[in-house]
Amino acid sequence: MDSFPCAILLFSLLCSATGQGLVVTVEPHTTTVREGESVSLRCQVGSSARPAELQWRRANNQALADNVKIGPDGAVLTVANARPGNQGEYQCVATNSGGSGTASAQINIKFPPKVRLSPTGPLRVKIGARVSVQCRATGRPRPKLSWRRQGSPLKLLSEERDGVSTIQWVVVRPEDVGVYICQGENNVGVTEIKVEVILDGGPDAPIASVSHKEITAVEGRSVTFSCQATGSPPPLITWSKLRAPLPWKHTVAGGVLTLTSVGRQDSGQYICNATNIHGYSEAYTQMEVESPPYATSLPEQVKLQPGDALSLRCLAHGSHPIQFEWSRVGRGNLPAGSQTTSDGQLVIPRLKASDGGTYKCVATNHIGSSEALAKVIVKGH
Repeated sequence: MDSFPCAILLFSLLCSATGQGLVVTVEPHTTTVREGESVSLRCQVGSSARPAELQWRRANNQALADNVKIGPDGAVLTVANARPGNQGEYQCVATNSGGSGTASAQINIKFPPKVRLSPTGPLRVKIGARVSVQCRATGRPRPKLSWRRQGSPLKLLSEERDGVSTIQWVVVRPEDVGVYICQGENNVGVTEIKVEVILDGGPDAPIASVSHKEITAVEGRSVTFSCQATGSPPPLITWSKLRAPLPWKHTVAGGVLTLTSVGRQDSGQYICNATNIHGYSEAYTQMEVESPPYATSLPEQVKLQPGDALSLRCLAHGSHPIQFEWSRVGRGNLPAGSQTTSDGQLVIPRLKASDGGTYKCVATNHIGSSEALAKVIVKGH
């Protein structure tokens, strides 16, 4: 009989031990969202005879941010419009009269790069000086940094250390003047920041300007670019083209660049360069060369039988948009049932013997027009 109280005591101790710890889980255990998105965590407590009180906290003991909300029953934590500072570990603590338990989950926030420069610019430098610019970027995942010059896709040589990319000019030369771009990129986005390098030559340094920032020219015509520059002594003015030589049909006199019989390949950015002993200056003109249409018919001649389908296509090279119009030479109107499309196609589903003849396509854009002819022969067996 003495063993009976011992059994009761052992049972009591076992019940007490199992009540000291609650089984708590949080789902999802790890989740990743983009900045601006929302994410929720759900806390669950294993089956228990006694209801548990739930509380959420940050693992680092920081207060929950103002965009973190807890559901009415305390089981769901929601981060609305997530921001980088919301990243971290969140803990759910469950407590009842029999004990407590804790479970945690990790929230990762991805965000596009934020890029900054030191110094910020514009950088006024002297010829021969040593200059460097540092580019730093934050972002998640960690961004990759690169440098390039505005107007060029080529990446520049830079030194990267501890997340800082540095571009450096050991000896500044006149041709180093321009705008430089640091780019930060990760799988969330791309961010760019610019810095301008300007030669500081004092009041006598050149300042170049062009008469027109943009020029639209017609193929085959002549074009004139005019550049002026102040400075003392009077600057030497030269012209160049970005990433290409000047067209071979050109002349330069007194700061005026003349191109004869321009083609579409001559489109691009033209640079006026003004230089004297105190410094260097650039001004830019963008030229686009447009061309009238040149039309052809495909095919130019076709032989068919009555009842066959006719399909002609008018092709045209030139500046877009291009409009197409079909007609029949000598008769004007197209045969009944003819179909035309905006891209230059003519279709007659069932030809009649009287539909033979010469068809004309006229291609037109805002510069001019061109025509092409197609001969259609309709013969019976």
